[in-house]
Formats: sequence, C-alpha cells, structure tokens
Amino acid sequence: MGTDGEQPSPAATPIRFNRPTLMGRELELVAEAMDGGWTAAAGPFSRIAEQLLSDAHDGAAVLLCTSCTGALELAAMTLGIGPGDVVAVPSFTFPSTASAFARTGARLRFIDIDPNTLGMDADHLAEQLDHRVKAVVPVHYAGRQASIEAVCAAADRVGAQVVEDNAHGMFGAHGGKALGTFGSMSTLSFHETKNFICGEGGALVINDRSHLENAEILLHKGTDRRRFDRGQVDKYTWQLTGSSFGLSDVLAAYLVGQLEAREEILGLRGLLWHRYRDALAPRSEELGVTLPEVPDGDVSAWHMFHLLIEGEHRRDRVLAQLHSAGIGATFHYQPLHASPAGRALADRPAHCPVTDAVSAQLLRLPFHNRLSSTDADRVIGALIDALERT
Repeated sequence: MGTDGEQPSPAATPIRFNRPTLMGRELELVAEAMDGGWTAAAGPFSRIAEQLLSDAHDGAAVLLCTSCTGALELAAMTLGIGPGDVVAVPSFTFPSTASAFARTGARLRFIDIDPNTLGMDADHLAEQLDHRVKAVVPVHYAGRQASIEAVCAAADRVGAQVVEDNAHGMFGAHGGKALGTFGSMSTLSFHETKNFICGEGGALVINDRSHLENAEILLHKGTDRRRFDRGQVDKYTWQLTGSSFGLSDVLAAYLVGQLEAREEILGLRGLLWHRYRDALAPRSEELGVTLPEVPDGDVSAWHMFHLLIEGEHRRDRVLAQLHSAGIGATFHYQPLHASPAGRALADRPAHCPVTDAVSAQLLRLPFHNRLSSTDADRVIGALIDALERT
C-alpha cells in the first residue's frame, strides 16, 4: 500500500493520466439532493457551493455554470463584447478561452507566453494592446499565477477588462491574494480533469459587482429570476437575450462534497507534485529537462506536473516509450494562433515563438488524488529510463 493509503497498481496495469475520485460525502449529498426534490439549477446545494466559493474568493459573487466554457461565454456576454471589439488571449490555452469571446463577433489577438510561468507574457501583451482591446484573458497555467499584476496593469492602461481563466488555479494565490480575484471577473472549471470536480461544471466569479445584475439575468434565460427568488420583485420577466447556464443542483451537491475535502485534496496533490520534482531535480540538467517551480510568495493549486524536454522531437520519443511502459503521460495545448480557427478569427497575424517551443516540448505526468506513491515511483523510473534512452 502506498504512503497515501492507496493500493498501488500491479506492475502490468497501465497507470492512467487522470482518475476522478470520491473524496468524502459526494454520494450522500447527491442522494440528499435527489430526495429533496430540487434537481434543476439554483437549488439549495447551489447556494451552498456558491457561498463556499465566494468565501474562497474574498467575498466575490459566484454563479455556478454548466462548464468553464459556459462561464467564459457568460463573462463575454456580461461585458457586452461584440463585433468591432478585440480580446487578447494566450495562444497556449484550451480553445474555449478564445472561442467564448470569438462567438460574440469579437476578433482575437493572440499573446505569447512567459517561458517560466507558461502564462501570458505581460511584456508581449503590453506591446500588443490598443484601445480596440476590450478584454484580456490570462490563464493561470497548471495552477501557478500568470504574471497577473503586470497583466492587469497593462490592461488597465487601455481600459480593458481582465477576465482570469482560472480553470487550473482555484485555491492558488499570489502575494497573499487568491487567484481569480485580480480581474473584474474570473472563471472556474469542475470538469472531471480538474482538482475539484462534479463531472461537468464551472463558475463565474464576479469581483466587480457592477456586473452582477446583468450576469444574473443572462444566466437565467435573460430573466430577472434571481431578483424574484430573493423577493425583490413579485414576478420575473424577460429583460435581456440570455441563455441557460445554470448547473444542476445534483451536480452542485457533488461539488459541495469535493469542496468539503479541500485540505485533503490539495495536500495529496502537493505531495505528489513534490515527489515528482524531488526525484527529478538532482538530474534535471543531465537529463535535459526543465522542471516547474513555485516562487516564494506564490501558492500553487497543484493542478498538474509538467516538464519541458529539450531536443527536437525528443518529447515525442519519450512519450512513446512511456506509453509502451503503460504510463499514461501526455502532451498539452497546440498553439491556437496556428490553428485553422485561430488564423480565421485573429485580427492580425501572431508571432508566438515561446508557445510554439513549449507546445513541442511539454510533457505531463499522471496526476490525480489517488495516485499511490508506488505508482508515482513507477512513473518516475519509467520517465528517467526513457530520458536516458533518447
């Protein structure tokens, strides 16, 4: 049995990259939600989850959504972004970061990443900004802050709103301030690949409450349903062209069970991250790899463990050997600026050399709450063997 109490996989059993895990009362709370008779959005467990998330974000307003993609779309709608506007996004991110804003009719301006944080390069951003840019969307990659103070300062100089894509970074912090609380809004993901899960889910965190009323209306099909629920009006009516973004209360109940296990989840993930890094750091230069770091003053959310592998096509050879050994390692984002949609939706050609290099070199190791220490050591051994052979 591993030091974390989890049974290790037999040597012949593949080690999965991710495995969603129950951490506490999730099933009990789901049953309670079903028995309570409220399974649609905005139910009692939604209110509990939103309050827990608000407490974690300095009292910001929180609206649960069906996904982080939906939360980003809601943010774009709330800010009134549309044709004629430009939104700055990193090229190294999931397509939702960009498509949520492009679907409003806005054009995209792709920004390169910092080679250390793998988040938006604040200097490149500052060079690319003008008064057509209405929003800047930094991503806290792997749960580490993305030069967020410099990004916010650059955006402020042109009057652009900052929407933090914090899908990786919930419970991370910079300078004692929670990630997701620096911009006017931020978004969260509870997809099964994230730290805190409910299968599919997300949230919009609204730090600037001047946006809250519009966001609530857009969340609920364009009606003032939330004001009705609070007893502020005697009936709810159609106010704006909205959509249906609310998360089922059954999934919210599952999420509450996960959030209750916050300390255990973060503790397990932090231990695994350090186990990988401590094993690889003494030989990193010899093996030709660059490992992630967490600077003093930052708190990581421990979303993943990644490394950069030097040498042309070497990452792909290492990945193939790991797969042959039954290790579910994987690569990550493909540059959006070079994708068919990215080229079609950009307002100008983009030059993002760091993104291109990182995309070709980055490898992610298996990482989940119940990965045993024995399996982690098996991953480490297979990785070192593959690096020595390539």
